[in-house]
Amino acid sequence: ALGGLEATVEAVLTAAAAAPLPMGVVVASSWARSGEHATTLARLATRYAADGVVGFGLSNDERLGRVEAFAPAFRVAADAGLLRTPHGGFFTGPSHVRDCVELLGATRVGHGTSAATEPAVLDLLAERGVALELCPTSYPPFGVHALDELPVRTFLAADVPVAIGSDDPLLFAVGLAGQYALCRDVLGLTDAELAALARGSITSSAAPEPLRRTLLAGVDAWLTADGRVGA
Repeated sequence: ALGGLEATVEAVLTAAAAAPLPMGVVVASSWARSGEHATTLARLATRYAADGVVGFGLSNDERLGRVEAFAPAFRVAADAGLLRTPHGGFFTGPSHVRDCVELLGATRVGHGTSAATEPAVLDLLAERGVALELCPTSYPPFGVHALDELPVRTFLAADVPVAIGSDDPLLFAVGLAGQYALCRDVLGLTDAELAALARGSITSSAAPEPLRRTLLAGVDAWLTADGRVGA
């Protein structure tokens, strides 16, 4: 039954190994599927943990599933040392983000923007070092946030790690660099704030420590080039 899924994971891992930049793969189930399906995929992810699979996620509309139904799948992922990154707090309120952390053991939360409205959830994210994966162009088409309302500064001020992502560049036609450009041009973030976002994406990743140090040094070098510090 897993033949097609195994072939897909192996094809992605082969492509990742040949990519010009280091890559890790996150295997994801869907909020629209059953907890049993998610557990099957989590077990599949663990089988490839030594080959480049670094995380387990839960994608799509979080209103379609009950958080507790997916707890067994995330325990499987946690036992294997994988990142746990469910979508949450996109259409739902901050309590959903809290449940993703407390019931699923999330180490990152996909989106989670509604957490900005609840100080206790912000404190929880900061205390546990749970990063939010923010994708600026993902929100306006669904009426979640206007671009200029994305609460990036709220998260930074609360010491919540933030990783900027492109979500689906084929759908939204904006790559990662373009997402950073929107953070600067629409949200008015400074170079120092952009650097904080880049650091958050690195420290919340599954990158090996030597690679993390190299990447963080690159961010520092960018920030100090051409008098950017304090900009």
